[in-house]
Amino acid sequence: MTGNEPALLYLSHADVCRALPMADAIEAMHAAFLQLSDGQVTLPARSRVEIPEANGVVLIMPCYAAGTHHVSLKLLTQFADNGRLGLPLIQAVVLLADAVNGRLLAIVDGTAITALRTGAASGVATRLLAQPRADTAAIFGAGVQARTQLEAVCTVREIKQVRVFDCRRAAAEIFAEDMSVRLGIPVLVASSAAETLAGAQVVCTATTSTTPVFEDRELAAGVHINAVGSWRPRTAEIPPDTICRARVFVDHRVAALEEAGDLLMPLQKGRIMAEHVRNELGDLIANRVAGRQTRDEVTLFKSVGLAVQDLFAAARAVENARRLGIGTVLT
Repeated sequence: MTGNEPALLYLSHADVCRALPMADAIEAMHAAFLQLSDGQVTLPARSRVEIPEANGVVLIMPCYAAGTHHVSLKLLTQFADNGRLGLPLIQAVVLLADAVNGRLLAIVDGTAITALRTGAASGVATRLLAQPRADTAAIFGAGVQARTQLEAVCTVREIKQVRVFDCRRAAAEIFAEDMSVRLGIPVLVASSAAETLAGAQVVCTATTSTTPVFEDRELAAGVHINAVGSWRPRTAEIPPDTICRARVFVDHRVAALEEAGDLLMPLQKGRIMAEHVRNELGDLIANRVAGRQTRDEVTLFKSVGLAVQDLFAAARAVENARRLGIGTVLT
């Protein structure tokens, strides 16, 4: 290694949280989706290894971004029964390399990156699609992803009240207490989906449910929805009636039409056409497609999660960490 080459850096979960505040993560996702829509990103389909006997799956997600001269590789595991073992549902690591010479730059905790970039993507969508004066949010789910969803929404809108619903009431109560303190706003535990949605102008679904978590008729007019929990063809958090009437935006059309059960099931039943899923968030950022058309329109951002998000989040975290002296140098 020569004197002007940065050392290999390791960022732990705590390091990532210090180095990548949500506002920075949102700007990183804005850049990621824009470069994706501009054709500067090579994004192979993620490889999947199912482990049925352990109710788990392993995902391998590579990416190259020409605009940043970075290459990344994420290894992610998701084991549905981990809650009973006191372990996170999602565990991951991200490798970041220099695309000019292939040199490994950093090893980054991917669990933190995944949570932050997923929340930040919804932050970008909310900033572009939610009503400007939206001040009430509804959160379905009380896990790690739900926390970053709420944090991102509160970063781009002046949210004054939040309701959270989870089938595990105790988890929702812990979520409400923690996030109330963290964000300085009232977070209330709801007893039903209808109560959660009452008056909500921004809705986030971040659950492991395989079926819709609310009914379409319970939504307020003009609501914006971020749907991030479901990413398999046979699972859905959002009712098909909502999909049919919403103005839908996706992180990546190809990926969404392969993995997003929320969209695939009404598509396969002929309730929507493929053109209903034509708007990518990057094209909205680049002003190639229109956003919200009317005050009462329902808008929906469906995310299945992309490797380019991991790349841009990890790169921003590493950049900030080097500047702030965060992380462990590996020799």
